Amino acid sequence: MKNYWINVFYSEEDGCYIADIPDLEYCSAHGDTPEEAVREVNIAKSLWLEVAMEKGIKIPTPRYRAAIYQGVN
Repeated sequence: MKNYWINVFYSEEDGCYIADIPDLEYCSAHGDTPEEAVREVNIAKSLWLEVAMEKGIKIPTPRYRAAIYQGVN
């Protein structure tokens, strides 16, 4: 399975952690902890890829990488 970047952040509005995979449109999940959100988004990723293969949808090459914040010195 391809290795896609996963973003994880806390959503005050939703009251939980959100994990999303930018390279896979609309692939996201939530959880009470960051670890739970990542577990859930990995399940969503597997299902996303399974459906894409079944429907003949092109599976994107992993491209997204988060910017590295160096801070201001």
